[in-house]
Amino acid sequence: MKKHKYLTILALSAFFFSCNNDKKNEIYSFTIDSTNLKQTYSLGEEIDLKLKNDSNITFDSVQYYINDIKIGSVKSNENLKYSLSNQKHGEQIIKAIAFIDGKPSEISIKVDILSHVHPTIYTYTIVNTYPHDIKAYTQGLEFYGDILIESTGNGEGVGTRTRGKSSVRKVNPKTGEILKINELDDSIFGEGATVLNKKIYQLTYQNNEGYVYNLETLEKEKTLPYFQKMEGWGLTNDGTNLYMTDGSDRVYKINPNDFKLIDYIVVSLPEQTVPSVNELEWVNGQIYANFYGRDSIGIFDPKDGTVTGVIDLSDLKNKVTSHPDLDVLNGIAYNKKTDTFFVTGKNWDKMFEIKINNQAIP
Repeated sequence: MKKHKYLTILALSAFFFSCNNDKKNEIYSFTIDSTNLKQTYSLGEEIDLKLKNDSNITFDSVQYYINDIKIGSVKSNENLKYSLSNQKHGEQIIKAIAFIDGKPSEISIKVDILSHVHPTIYTYTIVNTYPHDIKAYTQGLEFYGDILIESTGNGEGVGTRTRGKSSVRKVNPKTGEILKINELDDSIFGEGATVLNKKIYQLTYQNNEGYVYNLETLEKEKTLPYFQKMEGWGLTNDGTNLYMTDGSDRVYKINPNDFKLIDYIVVSLPEQTVPSVNELEWVNGQIYANFYGRDSIGIFDPKDGTVTGVIDLSDLKNKVTSHPDLDVLNGIAYNKKTDTFFVTGKNWDKMFEIKINNQAIP
């Protein structure tokens, strides 16, 4: 993979348009003035809003909204300057409600907020290669001490269409030996997992619930419903809260006690937001992530979703045994003791211990 082909996905196009269902606006012909607007902004930039008044209308006042949240109002048709520092990445719908003789008329445009950071492209060195259960449809991977906690799903094999078995397990990282395992019912597709407060948290794909396990026995102790109907994909934690993905470009900050939503971020490159965010790993205040179907690991800021780095791992799949059910790269576990990462994939027979090189690709 070449430097500029990281995380290749279709770009989202940002464009300006106005919409209006009020016939009075068609007569008066006013729009949101695009003279001082851009198609794409960065977090923290200021946006300058004003109506373009082609019919010399006398406005009482104008209220402005972003994604239906009011950001301010002005008398007559004065300028409104607003900082985008508290917004999320992605498409923004800017709406203006103009009051004319006390009656409201509404118009809107769309702009994008995207990262202004061009990610650093890192190389890596393989330190060791270890065996991995070829039947493990790996969904989550994380160290707890010297043991790997691995969650698997009952994904259908690519070639044979044979379903695997969802599980949560303890694994010897150097031998691949399964030390303890709890297999889930066939109706449950296990997803990402993480260890927090000496409990294992595991997501489910479409059951709309997460599970809490005893770390020692792997017995399920609690079932927690998601805060909304959604898919569960990847999971990690910052020592206090959980971070969850659903296969979109969003990462949700979750209360571990009840799975209620605290906040969310949108993961972004300069060209577009990044969909299919999958397995997560919290490392020194940053989140490392698999993106489903991509042979890369992305590094992003958990505060706003800005992608700051990319590691191209496309060559690893060529080093595992080829078989009909071989599937995508997935699974990131950081070993604090050695400052290395253990990575693998769905139905891979090998796990790789890698060192990310500090020197980036020039």
